[in-house]
Amino acid sequence: MTRVALLQLTSGIDPVEGARLLVAGLEEAAAGGAVVAFTPEMTGLLDRDRTRAAASIVGEEADVVLAAARASAARLGLWVHLGSLALRPGGGESRYVNRGFVIDDGGAVRARYDKLHLFDVDLATGEHWRESAAYAPGAGASVVDTPAGRLGQSICYDLRFPDLYRALSDAGAEILAIPAAFTVPTGEAHWHVLMRARAIEAGCFVVAAAQTGTHADGRATYGHSLVVDPWGTVLLDMGTAPGVGFAELDLMRLHDVRSRIPALRHRREIPPVTRA
Repeated sequence: MTRVALLQLTSGIDPVEGARLLVAGLEEAAAGGAVVAFTPEMTGLLDRDRTRAAASIVGEEADVVLAAARASAARLGLWVHLGSLALRPGGGESRYVNRGFVIDDGGAVRARYDKLHLFDVDLATGEHWRESAAYAPGAGASVVDTPAGRLGQSICYDLRFPDLYRALSDAGAEILAIPAAFTVPTGEAHWHVLMRARAIEAGCFVVAAAQTGTHADGRATYGHSLVVDPWGTVLLDMGTAPGVGFAELDLMRLHDVRSRIPALRHRREIPPVTRA
């Protein structure tokens, strides 16, 4: 058994305050016996006003939230999956990246992941969302060994693309991290069923730390940070209040489920589809 912690946050528009709340949550996670702590998408800064947010979005080397996470991980002897940050990637790319990190108990970054799938949509209500206008998509997937098991990274909208989780489980993932900032309507409709589906089809634990509540930029997020086991059983549902939750991950449970339903061993490459 490995004890993990999830930080359910209501991130605002000030990354310095976000870093302070993150440190407090990581301290609570360590005091509660967690070995790995998981945080949501856009930990420390969540601002849909892109003009205002631009002043707070910097490169990795200057980001106060990343620095706080690394320092806290080393001080507390705690692994941290920092769900994601908005960052300037450099290298001539004018758009930001939505980047997650795995940080070890010495404060070193063990893995990075840039969100692959970006949400662009025109709604009947007249709303238009263009994530790709501000963010560049990632170029690859990531798995990394942690004390809790081999961890596959993803972020929020990635949840709707099962091929990513097939690739992660094919690469040996035992835990799927799905940090998110889901809206309330889509959360009510799809959050639990999609999280359970990803766990079942990949034969993995799912750990989904989420944003919650009404944020300083006016948006509302769904909450309900979840831990789901490979059978699809919900081990933790944090509801809608901010805070820190805990769950135990037992890899023997994973091996038992995979032996009972050996779907991963039965996977085949899908041949070209013919249209009659």
